[in-house]
Formats: sequence, C-alpha cells, structure tokens
Amino acid sequence: MLYIGIDLGTSAVKLLLVDEDGAILRTATREYPLSFPRPGWSEQDPDDWWRACLDGLSALLADADPTAVAGIACGGQMHGLVALDAADRVIRPAILWNDGRTEEEVRYLNEEIGRETLSRRTANIAFAGFTAPKLLWMQRHEPENFARIARVMLPKDYVVYRLTGSFSTDCSDASGMLLLDVAHRRWSPEMLALCGLTEAQLPALHESYETVGTLRPEIASALGLPAGVRVAAGAGDNAAAAVGTGTVGRGGCNISLGTSGTVFISDPVFRVDPHNALHAFAHADGGYHLMGCMLSAASCNKWFCGDILGTADYDAEAAAVAPDALGRGDVYFLPYLMGERSPINDTSARGVFFGMTMGTTRADMIQAVYEGVAFALRDSVEVARSLGIAIPKSRVCGGGSRSPLWRTILANVLGIPLETVKTEQGPGYGAAMLAMVACGRFSSVAEAAAALVKTAQTTEPTPALTTRYEERYRRFTQLYPAVKPLFARFAAASD
Repeated sequence: MLYIGIDLGTSAVKLLLVDEDGAILRTATREYPLSFPRPGWSEQDPDDWWRACLDGLSALLADADPTAVAGIACGGQMHGLVALDAADRVIRPAILWNDGRTEEEVRYLNEEIGRETLSRRTANIAFAGFTAPKLLWMQRHEPENFARIARVMLPKDYVVYRLTGSFSTDCSDASGMLLLDVAHRRWSPEMLALCGLTEAQLPALHESYETVGTLRPEIASALGLPAGVRVAAGAGDNAAAAVGTGTVGRGGCNISLGTSGTVFISDPVFRVDPHNALHAFAHADGGYHLMGCMLSAASCNKWFCGDILGTADYDAEAAAVAPDALGRGDVYFLPYLMGERSPINDTSARGVFFGMTMGTTRADMIQAVYEGVAFALRDSVEVARSLGIAIPKSRVCGGGSRSPLWRTILANVLGIPLETVKTEQGPGYGAAMLAMVACGRFSSVAEAAAALVKTAQTTEPTPALTTRYEERYRRFTQLYPAVKPLFARFAAASD
C-alpha cells in the first residue's frame, strides 16, 4: 500500500508518496503567494493552498498506481486563523502564524485576563501568533466579518475539510490556538466565551493518527484514487516534524532550523513551564511536549544573503567562515526580524548587529547570523534545563540543518550531539507516518518511528569550542535586556 504525506508550509506545499516500508517514491512541491498588506501583517488565501494541494496531488500520482493509496495525512503551519461562513466561503484571507498585528490583544489577554488564568485554562499564555488573539482582533476591527463566522479552523484543517467534508482538527495543532484545555484535550469553555465563540464553531477534536473521514467521491474520482482512502487528522507542523524525526515518547528532543526555529521536547506526561516561556502542547503521538519557538531562524540567513548580500549561494558564504574563527569574534546578531516568541514574547523586538568595526568582514557577519540563531535556540533549551529536563542529545532537521557549519555551531553552543536522520522530509514524512497508523500499518506512532526513522550522521561537540561558545553565549544574553526598552520606545514612535 501507498501513503501520502502533505506538508502545508508558509511558502509552499510539499507532498510525499511513501510505500509501506517508509521509502519515499516521489515528491511534488507547489508554491503559493504570501501577502504582507501592512508592516507586521502576514496573510494567505486558503484557496491558494487548496489549488496547490490538488495540483500537487495530481503531479504526485502521475506515474504511480493511485489505486494502491490507502491513506493521507497533513502536517501544516500552525496558529493561522481560517474563518468560513455558513455557506463554507472563506470570509477573509487567513491570518498566519507570523502575523504581528495582535499586540494589543495579547497585552489584554496576558495583563487583564492574566497569565495565571490563561495558563490554568490552556497551559499557555498569549503570543501574537496564536489564534485567540487573532479572533479578538477580528472581533474588534472587522465586526461584520466576525459576525459571519460559522467555522473556525487551522490551515491544514481547511485542506482536510476540502478533502473529506470533515470539520475536524487534532490536539497538537489545536494546542496553539489558546482555546484548548491542553491537559484534558478539550476546548476551554471559558476561552470560547472570552472570544465570543460557541463550541459548534470549533472543529471536532481527534488524535493526530485517528481517521477523520474518507475522500469526497468527486475528489477521489478526479485524482483516480479509491473512494475509501482514509484521511487522518494530521498534526501541526512541529509535531509532525517531530514524528518524522522519531521524537516521540519520553526524553526525545528535536530542533528545527526552518523558516522558524523550534526546540521540541516530547514527554508522555503533561507539564507546564511555570514562566510560560515554553509552550505546553499536546503531541501527535498521544502524549505531550514542551516547545520553544523563534520566529526567524534559517530565514535570517536567507534574508541576509538574499536581500542584503544579493546571493543565494549559501554554501559559498558559509565556506568563507574560517574554522578557527568559531567561538571568537566581536560581532553578535539578535535574530528578531519578525519580533520574537520564545522565550521573550516581544512583538517589538527587532534584528540587531552589534560590535561591528572597520575590520568587520562579510564572513564575520555570516558567522554572527549563524551564531545568533543558535544562541536564541539555546535560550529555550536553558528554560527546559531549568525545569530539570535533561537533554543529552537532539535530532536536528529543517533547511538550516543541511549546513555542516550551522550544525557544528549549534552542537557546540548547546554542548550536545546533534543527529540528522536518513529520511529528512520534515512534517510531510511525519504526516505520512500518521497516515500509516490511521490505516493500521503500525499500531502506534512510537512503533512507526522505531521502524522507519534511522540516524544518518552525528555532529559531536568538542570541549574547547564548547568552552569558547559558553563565554560567547553569556555575552549574547546581555544584549536583549540592554536594548529591550528601545524596541518598545521605537515601536511606539512609529505607530
């Protein structure tokens, strides 16, 4: 049998066709536009996702036997607000995870409703990217649109709805809405009332590996697929990526160096960081996880190389960084190009280069970008360590993980070995594994991970370089507190 994993990303959808032994037979990628109608805003048309998925599925199955497909699952960008009216029409463009318009709503939730109250109800506090602040923003600024809402869903759930007609979501993705009682895996009635919603406007909750429906007959016919193809609930992209790297059960850690950056720590036991610097979410394996998320990770390098240096040859830029320069130098970079989520939760934060002189080189600045992202990821790791969580090693995935230089820097900044996996296809592969579980190929997500995920290579830290980075990290941690008041002051002046 064959299985399809869909990775609904921010800039493109990637689809994988996988056999029952986990081998990837073919892939297809389709891009779609991203809109920034105002500074700090980020939107997309959900119908662009749907058209891209249909076109990608057609391409994926062009040279395959579609009648052998047993299941489909989707991993997708989290937190986005998709609102449909009673006729299933999209009311407005989706407001995405990296949208920063909800500063006032976040302040209201965290300060007036209160962090302790939010944490008690949802295990989390408000962040600008979460869905609940977006709903409050829509209620305040677009009341006519808000009044039309019949269904609220997340990006990947819109695709599942179009595929099956099932109005559903999974607990991992729903955890990032600030509407879910994460500990009990149910909608919070208090948060729904606060946001002016009823439970009927929210999708039915499932575990990521559960079947939520089968393909609509017209979709199956158009693609040549059997009518009984199962569609699983799927997962948020970070949880799906964690499944794809085998980060399940107790003690697993996965670091993603993608557009955003995440530190993902899995655990069958529910726990909350008392300072709410890390998100406490449900995991796609049926357990839980803690997660730190920075909004700009590998995208920092893409921005600096592409927009500033005018090159897409990332390897050449990295090659100019001398090995003996690592852990040394005077240039630091705060990677807060889109504001920041974990652990500082500051929408006003911005990117900063610090320490440049007349002797600063292009390579120095590339190195500072790599190191700044690594240091910011360590900020989240340090929060986990403060909770008594041991992280002896981690898996690493995402586009940035393909850089040997970045892996070396990150392994030494964290002081732990970093493993890459043989099949590194992120959320799409994890989604395919969830489809396998839904179809009975494996009895659990843990069983699928043990059978399919294998280590490709390990980057070990070296004592001397780890020591140098320890001192450099301590200096990095002094920068944000020093400039934090300026971020807020400058943001207020520009309003």
